[in-house]
Amino acid sequence: MERILRRLKTVFWEIVTMKLRWVGHIPSHHIRRFFYRLSGVKIGKGSAIHMWANFYYPPNISIGEDTVIGENAVLDGRDKLTIGNHVDMATEVMIYNGQHDVDDEAFKAVNAPVIIEDYVFIGPRAIILPGVKIGTGAVVGAGAVVTKDVEAFAIVGGVPAKLIRERRNKNPNYKLGRAAWFR
Repeated sequence: MERILRRLKTVFWEIVTMKLRWVGHIPSHHIRRFFYRLSGVKIGKGSAIHMWANFYYPPNISIGEDTVIGENAVLDGRDKLTIGNHVDMATEVMIYNGQHDVDDEAFKAVNAPVIIEDYVFIGPRAIILPGVKIGTGAVVGAGAVVTKDVEAFAIVGGVPAKLIRERRNKNPNYKLGRAAWFR
């Protein structure tokens, strides 16, 4: 019986995920945000999620205030995903908190939370892997694959992501402003 209930729950969330993909094609932040919140995503005031975002298990996803998520983002909620305030996430960023243990005979799934603190910038097509914490004010370069924690105000890039230098502004207090209406 437990196995049947688990399978029904999985099917339910697969249907929700499919419907959220459809919602992602609606060219209005307000309408998309309404449906994302309805599915369980916590979205702070003034935040925007651009079109074509993909969600896995939305109730575990929390997005702070004045945060912008770019087009075609992948936000994985199989474990806790916490995105802070004033975070600027570019196009096609993928954040995963679930993966497989390649050394396990059963290829078992392993989940770990991802935390992205305030004032972080994540460049286009960056990939954030399970269990990573990105500190306040950090910058992740375009195409980087983040496999380990990133210190506050660090600028990282590459595959795997490595420290490039530190950000000079150690006291960010900017607002990202309004996102484009039809993105």
